[in-house]
Amino acid sequence: MGYGLLAGAIAAEVAGTTAMKYSEGFTRLWPSLLTVAGYLIAFSLLAQTLKTLSIGTAYAIWAGTGTAAIAAIGIVFMNESAGPVKIAGLVLVIAGVVVLNLGGAH
Repeated sequence: MGYGLLAGAIAAEVAGTTAMKYSEGFTRLWPSLLTVAGYLIAFSLLAQTLKTLSIGTAYAIWAGTGTAAIAAIGIVFMNESAGPVKIAGLVLVIAGVVVLNLGGAH
């Protein structure tokens, strides 16, 4: 249950951050509202996740996975650069999340 809530929190955070890009500094109404909604949902689900998972592991997975997903969205859909250093950073973020899970996510 905890990991399902965490996945929802990650999805909401990624949606909110993506909408933020389109809000043009919160000058466009609908993307701005989607950003706020995404973050409200993300934090609500993350709070529920903390009932069953440790805070360090849950937050690291949420932040790391969200960061990697947003970077990938930027590369694939927003024509951001995908140089070797950026790719290496993404690999390290993903590796860190995997290592935390292997270390025992309680």
